[in-house]
Amino acid sequence: MSTPVDDPLARERSHLSASRSALRAMREGVEALDISDVTANWVNAEALAHQIEERIKALADLSGTPLFFGRLDYLHAPGAEAAEGAEGERFYIGRRHVHDHDGDPMVIDWRAPVSQPFYRASKKDPMDVALRRRFGYTRGDITAYEDEHLSDPAEAARTSKLLQQEIERPRVGPMRDIVATIQPEQDEIVRSGLSGTVCVQGGPGTGKTAVGLHRVAYLLYAHRERLARTGTLVIGPNRSFLHYIEQVLPALGELAVQQATVDDLVAHVEIKGTDDATAAVVKGDARLAQVLRSALYSHVTMPTEPVVVVRGSRRWRIPAYELEELVRELLDRDIRYGAAREALPQRIAHAVLVQMERSGEAPDDRVQDAVARNSAVKAAVKAVWPAVDPAKLVLRLLSDAEFLAVHADGILDGDEQKAILWAKPARSVKSAKWSPADAVLIDEATDLIQRTHSLGHVVLDEAQDLSPMQYRAVGRRCSTGSATVLGDLAQGTTPWATRSWQEALTHLGKQDALVEELTAGFRVPTDVITYASRLLPHIAPGLTPVVSIRENPGHFEVRPVSGSKDVVDACRESLRHEGSTGLIAADARVPDLAAALTEAGIPYLGPGEETTEDTRLTLVPASLAKGLEYDYVVLDEPQAVVDGEPDERTGLRRLYVTLTRAVSGLIVTHAAGLPPQLASATLH
Repeated sequence: MSTPVDDPLARERSHLSASRSALRAMREGVEALDISDVTANWVNAEALAHQIEERIKALADLSGTPLFFGRLDYLHAPGAEAAEGAEGERFYIGRRHVHDHDGDPMVIDWRAPVSQPFYRASKKDPMDVALRRRFGYTRGDITAYEDEHLSDPAEAARTSKLLQQEIERPRVGPMRDIVATIQPEQDEIVRSGLSGTVCVQGGPGTGKTAVGLHRVAYLLYAHRERLARTGTLVIGPNRSFLHYIEQVLPALGELAVQQATVDDLVAHVEIKGTDDATAAVVKGDARLAQVLRSALYSHVTMPTEPVVVVRGSRRWRIPAYELEELVRELLDRDIRYGAAREALPQRIAHAVLVQMERSGEAPDDRVQDAVARNSAVKAAVKAVWPAVDPAKLVLRLLSDAEFLAVHADGILDGDEQKAILWAKPARSVKSAKWSPADAVLIDEATDLIQRTHSLGHVVLDEAQDLSPMQYRAVGRRCSTGSATVLGDLAQGTTPWATRSWQEALTHLGKQDALVEELTAGFRVPTDVITYASRLLPHIAPGLTPVVSIRENPGHFEVRPVSGSKDVVDACRESLRHEGSTGLIAADARVPDLAAALTEAGIPYLGPGEETTEDTRLTLVPASLAKGLEYDYVVLDEPQAVVDGEPDERTGLRRLYVTLTRAVSGLIVTHAAGLPPQLASATLH
């Protein structure tokens, strides 16, 4: 059946159908590949089979996910000189490249250079685009389109209704990509180069997490071969957060990016204990790196005896002073402890070979290797530069007051040393009750001994909550690569939360990083972000408040209640709307609210669990709310959220986080009084 010439929507639907058929043909072509006679051995065959399997996955046509979301009609062919009568080209912009059987593009990857004007072209700078078309979808089918004639001076600039609808669409399930709604200031960050590190300061709902993930997708597109060798990693604050974002990159066709928490990176020992805030702050201080270095290199002692190597009937003697020179040379080179220890026997063996040559012998490299393995040389190295286990080193520092005092002298004061010493010293690494901060110290010690493998690119989200030692742990993973650092200083809720991005980037080893600030809010409604921003003068005075660009002001209400039953009723009201609902409460109040929901017969999920049409309510402890979002939020007892933290400033920051999780509406319920900082009518 032919498509009506005068029906643009029908033509676009026809192109969508043809594009899906072309994508299916691409996938079937890969599935039909016969590699039985291609490779020389089973190892290569396994590797090729894996690559084919990954390619098939990347070509999946995801149900409900539009294959393309926009169209660009150029005035001229991209790259060609403008000429009168020259006919421009048309490109459909989507999540992945699709071509027909002749190799002609049906859909252009959003990351391709030719797609960039879809995000950056404007009436002021049309970038040779005559028309930009956006598509509206319902359950995977095109149901609407909207045109902007960028090169027509007679058409006034206007806000895209479809763009607003996409931004305000209800959130059900995990985080989704934003390729259809990337804004110019976001696109500039997304397409920044691989060699540079970018730090994005962004308030709630500014899209910083999505920008970071899309930057990874872009870098993998632009530098695929390099990053395939060096690797990429996304680091999040907790498992719930990682589960929430885990579908974004696969939806963009990127399946090989690893995800982890900082605790995962430093999992050298089993975590059995916790630290109080004082101990955690001291252990997270960058000065501990100096203490560890001093403690490690205290194991190196200067030789007092010569080394005598016996080979056949000859004895070769290296005097103690010459050995000392070799040791001092290695110390001066400032290489890793383990690398220097491995180099020392070769240095001693070379000194023996010099003596052999002076006596008329002609030894080769095999002789030097044999001398380096000589028992006398091994014994000397063991005595002078012994092997050190990083966990045992940290164990001794935390258990032995005298050892700690020697190596913390002039670095930590007496109270700080006392704060990190264990009350009950452990007898072994296995029996020790290691805390998360201890594991970071072990990671530091491990790197002092042997260099940590560096990746090509690392994304660090919710970075404001890391300690200086945690920043160092992440920095080791991208010492020869780059990073995307994402966070909001106003949402720092740990006792060691960073005070400035420059300080954080210095600990990360990326002092020259570009710092960008996002202030346009795409997620949080105007009334909600305005209310939450009353806290900014008290928690982050220097930050610019987020300005919501959403047309829908959202639902907002502060509601006095008498008990848990009223909170449950507020949840019922929210569940009448389309989308997800989060009930957020101070951690200590979660059990009572869970019991009240169960008694009322309302099913609920825990943070990170995927919502469904039948179960759309999530009960969220305030400590796990960061990074999550829900269409509607019921925030229980704000003062209890503040009181649940060790100090008021941290409590107000936690409250700021919980107030800004809503996408469409927020009901604040309280039986006790509200924090006085929320009573302010205007920002200072």
